[in-house]
Amino acid sequence: MGFRLGDIQEKKSAGELKGIQREIACDCWFTSQGRTMPRIIKVMDNAGFIYTIKDIEILYSEEKTYSGIPTIEHFCKIRFNGMERYVKLIYTKENCKWALVAV
Repeated sequence: MGFRLGDIQEKKSAGELKGIQREIACDCWFTSQGRTMPRIIKVMDNAGFIYTIKDIEILYSEEKTYSGIPTIEHFCKIRFNGMERYVKLIYTKENCKWALVAV
């Protein structure tokens, strides 16, 4: 079965994330200055298979607030099975959860 990103939750309302969002597990390094540096992500597909992605290139990061909830967005290029995709890795500070949004 092919690897696909997305199709878990789609949000289009004002003030919310746009695009297809999927919750992920992320191995992240937190620097002494409080920056987040994602190192490895794990994504589950619709069939329940878990994929590990280690080739993550962070292009830029920015702090944002969605409906009063502070987040950190990392715009990244990931490589997996010969494919390259641009994604946003989003860390929600309030509940310490990670999400991936395919862009």
